[in-house]
Amino acid sequence: MAWNRFLRFLQRARLRSEASTRVGEENGRVILQEEQKERFEHDMSILAEENMERGERLQKEAEREVVSAAEDSLKRLHVIQRGRCPTCGDHLHKHLFATVCDACGWHTFDTPRSGPIRIHLKGSDEVIDGERCYEVKGGTVLVITQDVVMARIPADSVNWIEYLWDTEEISERRKQVVDQMGIRCGWCNGEADTEMDGFHLVHVALGGTQERYCLCSDVCYEAFRKMYPARVHRNCYERNCTDCDLCVKRYGDEAEGLKMLAKDHLTVKGPRTARKGKKT
Repeated sequence: MAWNRFLRFLQRARLRSEASTRVGEENGRVILQEEQKERFEHDMSILAEENMERGERLQKEAEREVVSAAEDSLKRLHVIQRGRCPTCGDHLHKHLFATVCDACGWHTFDTPRSGPIRIHLKGSDEVIDGERCYEVKGGTVLVITQDVVMARIPADSVNWIEYLWDTEEISERRKQVVDQMGIRCGWCNGEADTEMDGFHLVHVALGGTQERYCLCSDVCYEAFRKMYPARVHRNCYERNCTDCDLCVKRYGDEAEGLKMLAKDHLTVKGPRTARKGKKT
């Protein structure tokens, strides 16, 4: 009886080890490196020889630690989503692809998916190219190319790191952000496609304060204008807001267009419906 239980335990351990090496595993485990897999199997065999129940207990403890770490990570993400620094609690400066706390220096940013990185060394014209790089504890920068470490550089030898963004990738990422916003038309409440002809992003002062709306078509735009005439001056719909000081401004430079629309979405929970837009 005990021998059968022991064999079943070893079989389960072997299956878990084999499963962890498969690419795209459904439970999302990180793939172990060859050396780590050997150590894992060795440690499992020691525990199996000494006490197979202890191995199962350690696995459950590891699962509890993973759940606890996931809870902590989710809590930090909720804090960031609400515009606060997860380290000091101060306000964050949010950009489309970067978030910075100038109070304590905490920051996070996206790096190019297709474009490479370039590391410039101190006191030299030599550069080191790679697909990704990581500055790890211990004062080391790891350069990754094709999923392998191509260089290990002392951090104090690095002058600066250049991220080579492709213009098309930046445009595509901005479009993805806008697509995720679920923009609704301020007149018909239908879905507003920013790529469609006739889409309007409008600044207008319906009172003494500047407002912003999205309109999905020329028809909705004209209907909106007739229903809500500007109150400050007659040419408010056509006039450039940067050249006007007749109302209280709430939004930034009109020329930034959809960029500002997407940035505003970063600070709002859920999709926005009406108050979005720039004149076009």
